[in-house]
Amino acid sequence: MKFSTIHPSTMTKASFVEHFKDIYEHSPWVAEHTYTRLPSINADDIQQLHQLMSDILLSAPKSQQLTLINAHPDLAGKAAMCEELTTSSTDEQTGAGIHQCNPQEFARFTELNTTYKAKFNFPFIMAVKGSNRLQILKAFETRIHNNRDTEFEQAITEINKIALFRLEAL
Repeated sequence: MKFSTIHPSTMTKASFVEHFKDIYEHSPWVAEHTYTRLPSINADDIQQLHQLMSDILLSAPKSQQLTLINAHPDLAGKAAMCEELTTSSTDEQTGAGIHQCNPQEFARFTELNTTYKAKFNFPFIMAVKGSNRLQILKAFETRIHNNRDTEFEQAITEINKIALFRLEAL
């Protein structure tokens, strides 16, 4: 699948980083590293670009991966309520209906966010596109019982899914 309006293969580094800096939440380093390896792929193909970006994340040191995980906002958290999310995060959470939580659902999200972060020391990450708030709560309630290594790996997997959704939206 090709991009319809942009051509990464013809971009300068500055232009590429500007276009792709938030594919990975507040982590322009992924775009910067990707640019240096563009000649090895068909950069105008979304799947190939996504695979390269995913590989860069997966090969990054755990500390850098953790920083990226921690760059993600809580689902239905304070940043969402104060409208402090990136445009992509706002669109993703709105698309899942998180903004329509009733008081009990919002309280449950708040409780789960607090418990999850206390247990794992990073926020719960889920690619919410195609899900609704009840499915997200169910996933939250299931995953909170995992161990830290499992959740760390799941967070990276979910972040790569989010990245693909964001690339496809360009």
